[in-house]
Amino acid sequence: MTRMLGLLLAAGLTLASGVALADADDRKWINQCIKDNSDAKVAASIVKSYCTCMNDKMSDNETRTITQWEKSHPQERKACEKKSGWE
Repeated sequence: MTRMLGLLLAAGLTLASGVALADADDRKWINQCIKDNSDAKVAASIVKSYCTCMNDKMSDNETRTITQWEKSHPQERKACEKKSGWE
């Protein structure tokens, strides 16, 4: 029983650290997108919402920036523009 509890605890910690890493990676991509759109003529909150939406649509294995990825994904871009209020 103690061994099983130890395995469950280790699995939980591994999962939690993976989530933390994903969040840090997501923040990096989102912050780069915000920087790439620093000259946008919309509120910063709209840019952040748009970048977050686009990041959520991208695969975790994607290597391109949001700015690069959006050029080849016009449907996702339009959906995020609408969701964020950037229309």
